Amino acid sequence: MRKNAWNDNWTYRRAGEKQSVPVTLPHDAMFLEKRSAKSAGGANTGWFEGCDYIYEKKFSLPLEYKNKRVILEFEGVYRNAEIYVNNSLAAFRPNGYIGFTAECGNLRFGEENVIRVAAKNSDQPNSRWYTGAGLYRPVNLYILPEKHILVNGVKIRTLDYTIPEIEIEAETNGDGVLGIEILDQGKIMYAAELPTKGRAAVQAQLPRAGLWDCEHPRLYTCRVTFGEDVLETAFGIRQIQCGSQLGFRINGEKVLLRGCCVHHDNGLLGACAYAFAEERKVRLLKENGYNAIRTAHNPCSSALLEACDKLGVLVVEEYTDMWYIHKTKYDYAGYFSDWWRQDLRDLAARDYNHPSLVMYSMGNEVSETAQKRGAKLSEEMASFCRALDSTRPVTCGINLFFNLLSSLGFGVYSDKKALRTAEGRKAKAVGSEFFNNLAGLLGAPFMKFGAALRGSDKKTREAFSKFDVAGYNYGIKRYKKDFKKYPQRVILGTETFCADTYAFVRLAEKNPALIGDFVWSGMDYLGEVGLGSWDYREYAPDFTRGLGWLTAGTGKLDITGKPTGESAYTKVAYGLDDIRIAVIPVHTFREKHAPSAWRMTNAVESWSWDGGAGKKTAVEVYARAYAVELFVNGKRRGRQKAKNDCKFVFIVNYQEGELQAVAYNRDAEIIAETSLVTAGADTVLSAVPERKTINMADLCYARLRYTDSKGIWKPSARGHIKIRAQGGKVLGFGNACPYNPTGYLTDTSDTYYGEAVAVIKPECPGKMTLYAESRWGEASAEVTVRGDTDV
Repeated sequence: MRKNAWNDNWTYRRAGEKQSVPVTLPHDAMFLEKRSAKSAGGANTGWFEGCDYIYEKKFSLPLEYKNKRVILEFEGVYRNAEIYVNNSLAAFRPNGYIGFTAECGNLRFGEENVIRVAAKNSDQPNSRWYTGAGLYRPVNLYILPEKHILVNGVKIRTLDYTIPEIEIEAETNGDGVLGIEILDQGKIMYAAELPTKGRAAVQAQLPRAGLWDCEHPRLYTCRVTFGEDVLETAFGIRQIQCGSQLGFRINGEKVLLRGCCVHHDNGLLGACAYAFAEERKVRLLKENGYNAIRTAHNPCSSALLEACDKLGVLVVEEYTDMWYIHKTKYDYAGYFSDWWRQDLRDLAARDYNHPSLVMYSMGNEVSETAQKRGAKLSEEMASFCRALDSTRPVTCGINLFFNLLSSLGFGVYSDKKALRTAEGRKAKAVGSEFFNNLAGLLGAPFMKFGAALRGSDKKTREAFSKFDVAGYNYGIKRYKKDFKKYPQRVILGTETFCADTYAFVRLAEKNPALIGDFVWSGMDYLGEVGLGSWDYREYAPDFTRGLGWLTAGTGKLDITGKPTGESAYTKVAYGLDDIRIAVIPVHTFREKHAPSAWRMTNAVESWSWDGGAGKKTAVEVYARAYAVELFVNGKRRGRQKAKNDCKFVFIVNYQEGELQAVAYNRDAEIIAETSLVTAGADTVLSAVPERKTINMADLCYARLRYTDSKGIWKPSARGHIKIRAQGGKVLGFGNACPYNPTGYLTDTSDTYYGEAVAVIKPECPGKMTLYAESRWGEASAEVTVRGDTDV
């Protein structure tokens, strides 16, 4: 089987226009559109306008391929994709996130052929967040011999991790002999041959093989040969157990899912699914304490799953954000009933062999689950998914309080409301947006209180009974009740507030039925603008979420990948760090900021605040300790005992020097201490690449920041930075502020708390250099780019 990356030499244009532009995939056409107050997607899509697009690629295949089968694989096209081969329709797929294939049946061998892809995104609004548009994920070309293994035709499952023993099943398009090999870094550790009449399976014991888990993500290669066709696929040896008494286990070991929700975009790159960007996202999240990701609220890219396989991060892969009830006028609800079975077939076929994938989620905040029809559909979908893949449990993220509210008629979609929105008139929010707005207005405590009401239980219990795992969105106040009321129920916090992390950990320590928590959100994302922002007027002139707002602001990592104070709190709450300090920006302490239920704090890990001498601010110390003392320049400024949390807050006057926190146990013994120091008076611009050496297929992420001469960060320093690259192309440049009228496609950016980030794609092997200039001088960063053949 020949699988070829097919991402070069494409062109694209807006539908109805004649002029095409050369592009390389992945390509996000929506990211290139203007942001406008007239955008029908509005705040949900970051004010980007939606259009329809035409992509084309011309190519030829030699005459000797005439008897071969040619298949195109599209990993994701947003959306309503129509694939034409020489003007003949080869495939149609309405879902913008599901990978699919197109049979190229009318090719002209030895002559020029044309592939045309129509991607339709003008019917707005169709999403609650930024989607991107076009061929935003890679395309692959399969050249298959006359006798071949089917695409996604090999499945590998672990039968017994203790031996260990696996089963390899292969599907072919005819009779013959299959060759099966298991390789460990190129060395054959198992080999067998078996006859096939289209489908065959063999069991293989691998006594010397290592197991796959989060700490040791051991991967092997399965090579299947059928005639002249060869298919290789990576896999890991691992088994899942899940029960209210067992908890969640991988290879017999209990694992607490320390999870976060992530959207599919890559921030400064739009929706483009560059493999390097996907792996970077996974790596940063794991470095900051997360061992699991929920792909909210759609299937992820293959590259993200491959990164999770490699790095040892667990995945709950979600299918959709809506079933048959709309959340926006043109969303997938219009296609759902006709397509959900095929969508799930293709999802399970593509992702079956990924050891990182540990659970499927059938939906997010689908209020249909409060209805009898929806509860029946819950059972039907869960059973269908289990039939496709019996090795993984099935869940669904259900918002308990929203199910109750929707059953009472609140926040329910109607065409009348959608029409008012489309005409620019004020209309009531519906679906998840209704809940989000209510949470922003009334706060997180009220929403969690609502989840604990008897009516919320009544409107969720039937649907929960259909799934292997009950997914609770913002339902922490129900946990204790439901441990007793439903002793066989396995509970997963599929969407949660950061401030509840420590409380979750304490509950999970005592209750194995509570298997994990997925905070909203792990990394900031485009769209749903201002949802989690706690910004002040120095960075956001208004808090209306209007034109100029770009990101949600909810990430524990910001849109550039920088950990926030909430990330520090989370690592301590999980017991991964002993103690951390974060400080509310001194010059805006107690000023009004953009409201949000999704933020616990806007504190940052710095004690360098120019012009702040003598001003009050709040210092937050995170420690799992009996008591904490705070010192400023050696003088004690307070002592506090823990109060059902690992967060301690001290109000102090800012003074330059050293800020120190000391944590104690009940016996007054020091168990941890840390400090922050003030930067010097000088300010310089620095440019620091995350990696000094990269490959041609990689990307260079370089952080531009204001520091003193010793490299200590100065968040109070602010000023525009202009950049240029030699030996590479700048794909994105910007800062982490959710309010960003400029966007990421310019060579100049303001800083946000003294920082901005550039993303550069190398153009050739050798040296690649980023040059930057600002009011505080110039800086440069050099990166070595290795060629594809370099070792």
